[in-house]
Amino acid sequence: MEKNQQMQETIDMKKFMHIICREKKTVGAIVGSCTTLALIVAFILPKTYESTTLVQTRSADKMINGTAAMMAASMGLGGQSSQTLSYIELMKSRTVLEPIIEQMEWDDKKKKPEVKEFVKKYIEIENTKQTNLLTVTAKGKTPEEAQMISQSVVDNFLAMQTDKSQQTQSLLVKFFDGRIEDAKKDAEEARAKFAEYQQTHKVYSPDAQTKAAVTKMAAFDEALTQMMVQQKAEQAKLDTVSAKLGDMRASSLNFNINDNENVIALRKQIVDTQLELVNLRERYTEEHPNVVSAKEKLEELEKQLTKEVDTIVASKYTTMNPAQAKLVGEEANAQANMAVAVASESAIRTRRDEKEKELEKFPEDVLGYLNLQRDTAIKEEIYTNLVKQREQSKIKEAMESMDVQIIDPANLPDEDKPASPRKKLYTAVGLIIGCLISFCYGFIQYKREEV
Repeated sequence: MEKNQQMQETIDMKKFMHIICREKKTVGAIVGSCTTLALIVAFILPKTYESTTLVQTRSADKMINGTAAMMAASMGLGGQSSQTLSYIELMKSRTVLEPIIEQMEWDDKKKKPEVKEFVKKYIEIENTKQTNLLTVTAKGKTPEEAQMISQSVVDNFLAMQTDKSQQTQSLLVKFFDGRIEDAKKDAEEARAKFAEYQQTHKVYSPDAQTKAAVTKMAAFDEALTQMMVQQKAEQAKLDTVSAKLGDMRASSLNFNINDNENVIALRKQIVDTQLELVNLRERYTEEHPNVVSAKEKLEELEKQLTKEVDTIVASKYTTMNPAQAKLVGEEANAQANMAVAVASESAIRTRRDEKEKELEKFPEDVLGYLNLQRDTAIKEEIYTNLVKQREQSKIKEAMESMDVQIIDPANLPDEDKPASPRKKLYTAVGLIIGCLISFCYGFIQYKREEV
């Protein structure tokens, strides 16, 4: 019975094909009409051209900071750096796109699109995962318009970044300048006081025993200098971030990072390691294995602190955009680092005061000389280090303003090869639709003859 059914199906198929061949004129007319209609539509529809600009960020794995990275991961964007995500959003900003919209010609100026609508219709920005490449594709009615939009998006973005970097640099340098001016004044006053003491007490050059005592205290003085410089630098960062956050600050970080138990524990470990390192430097050189080991331990603890702070901030603020996450993370890390510097300074100063008791055996005039000499050295070092940090900040900001580089400028599309409508594709679709309609027509004829 199955064999007879298979034979029947074969015969039915032959009959169907016979009907198609018999109605070939009608079938051909249907297929031809659909194909022709699709081709006409392809010619009637307005042409659209695409131009692409390829840009590269400075580092594929460079995150704005750990906080922003974690937030990107929590949003399922772990394959993209938070810096890249920020660049994509910034390229879609009003600052970048409004000049382009104004530059374009519109049939009715009242119907000029808003920025969001313009992005949906004219711009596509893509980032290949695990790379630092951004592709800016723009659509236009003419090849020149498409090229202009694509290139202008990148040019306007770079101009905005440069301007923002200059503003940030000016702000940070301004805060540094204030602290440098104070440090310079303190250093000058200390030098003058020291010189006056030398002249009054006729003490100009310490003996060998005094020099040895000064050398012994140098490790404490140097550590104190570093902590004081770090405090001033972190305060400058805090002031800069606060100015950047502006109105966002009130809602960005409404808790004290230094109250967290894990942060407190890490801070204590760092302070203890700082003290250990000072004691070692009092006896050994920088190349000694114990000193090297202590420095490595300190560096690892500082990394752990940064990671812990980033984790805490990211867990509390999961809905932030990467740009705001960067600022909040910087603020929290600056607060944590400043607290470490304050605690370390206090601990080192206490230990130094204990060591200073060994100097009490010197005559009063020599002891005064030593104290003033060391105080002058500390304040001069603070001034010098702050100047260095200001210059480093300038270099860093200048480098950040060059984070994005154009690899391939916007190309000029071929006028004979628009991105859409694609005539071959439209023709193929028309042909397929014609074949489907012809099949339905043949099937209807087949059913009629069956009846």
